[in-house]
Amino acid sequence: MYDALVIGGGPAGLQAALTLARMHRPTLLLDSGTYRNGPAQGMHNVLTNDGRHPAEFRAVVRGELAAYDDVEVRDIAADSVERLDDKTFAVGLADDSVVIARNLVLATGLRDVMPDVPGFAEAWGRSVHMCPFCDAHELSGRRLAVEEAEGAPHVVAMLSPIAASVEVVPPVTSVEMTSEGLHVASSSSRVVVDALFTHPEFEQAAPFASQLGLELNESGCVAIDSFGRTSMPGVYAAGDLAHVEDLPQPVMSVLAAAYAGQVAGSSVLSDLIAPVAQSA
Repeated sequence: MYDALVIGGGPAGLQAALTLARMHRPTLLLDSGTYRNGPAQGMHNVLTNDGRHPAEFRAVVRGELAAYDDVEVRDIAADSVERLDDKTFAVGLADDSVVIARNLVLATGLRDVMPDVPGFAEAWGRSVHMCPFCDAHELSGRRLAVEEAEGAPHVVAMLSPIAASVEVVPPVTSVEMTSEGLHVASSSSRVVVDALFTHPEFEQAAPFASQLGLELNESGCVAIDSFGRTSMPGVYAAGDLAHVEDLPQPVMSVLAAAYAGQVAGSSVLSDLIAPVAQSA
């Protein structure tokens, strides 16, 4: 029986596990090995880790977690979650085993949905990007395009001091990486640039919110309060799969995810010790 079972081995899950391990709470972290920033060549805008590869970052944190006896890390995916009673949850694993915990921290993140555009998936994270904070600086002085969308003028304003040129292109029908640049085609134009900024749709990367019947925001992300608590007692969420109602969507960054993991881990501890603290 674990005090907490953390599902997801990205920044949010790693930080939640570290927070609980430091309070000597038996914690199991499940890592499926699939990450939203998997295509990224490096993390940026992250204190002390600017430019570090995400895999290296995770390895460093794993090494730090190894110093704590109360946290266990397993490289295996969770397949299902179920509430057994008001105090325990069962999580089915990919090897058909089941683990039991008093609390769950969902840190499985979002999945970017690749549009049905030839070449898009292959260029994603290489020449097609979403976040100017993450990738624009490395494209300083280059030719950039922004796909037409509601927020395109905002992105253009962000990129203008960085790029040699920025143009808004109609909805993209194909992209192709070549030696001369990225060929971006639409129904009415074809341009050659060095990179394209766009914002594909996203979805929950795992089915656990649905399996538990958790309340969702209009964005499709899990609804949480300021302490990472979901609509179900004993279930917490951290990272870009969740956000508070006041935000239109989650803050999508490594630092924000780690912060959310720390908050969720702290909330798990607070709720675990609440009966003891109240009786003292």
